Amino acid sequence: MARIALVGDRSANVRAHARIPTLIDALLQRDGIALDAYWIATPDAAECDLGGFDAIWLLPGSPYDSADGAIAAVRTARERGLPFLGTCGGFQHALLEFARHVCGLSGVENAEVTPEADEYLIVALECSLKGHEEAVMIVPGTLAAKISGPGRRTERYHCEYGLNPAYLELLSTGGLAFSGFDDSGQVRVAELPGHPFFMGTLFQPELHGDGTQPHPVIVALAAAATAHAAANANANANAGAEILAG
Repeated sequence: MARIALVGDRSANVRAHARIPTLIDALLQRDGIALDAYWIATPDAAECDLGGFDAIWLLPGSPYDSADGAIAAVRTARERGLPFLGTCGGFQHALLEFARHVCGLSGVENAEVTPEADEYLIVALECSLKGHEEAVMIVPGTLAAKISGPGRRTERYHCEYGLNPAYLELLSTGGLAFSGFDDSGQVRVAELPGHPFFMGTLFQPELHGDGTQPHPVIVALAAAATAHAAANANANANAGAEILAG
């Protein structure tokens, strides 16, 4: 069974968090995917090694108790090739991690968390998306399109901050791909080509429907976690066989 780290500061007041048990059960009952899920608070994520998990899901709930912990979780997934999904605040912190550690933009900050900073990668949206639905255009030929299909989708949000468009080109040059946009061209989905599974969505797929039919992005993460667990099991079995043969 795949082990997945649910990174976030668990709260009954966050709708996405309340949906997790229903989603985990639905993945098993509907899709036949069993996950062993562990909640990891962001301060703990800053201190512990998440490399032993088969996937990391950085959940909504920003501002987190520890932004450093959230960013550390992203970095672990990116550098170690672990399947990763960042949703809402998780999307924002995935962008921050990539900007700082890949693109060398060490001074960029989140305006929600550090309002006195000199450089803002994450800024207030022109219009709040708290409790709103909005159309997202998925770019053909991307991982997002493979998962959800290309073209226009309607997704649910609960956020007020997103990517500063002034940094889009720099992040793209650094290797990040943007695969979903709203009608005005603002980024809503990001992914990392060459990584086994690395995706961030500003929308909250946790809020799709009533939770009994998980969003395709969540199903894809669960499948990637299962594949990672199976690959590790095979590698360990082969290593054991070599030891016995030797």
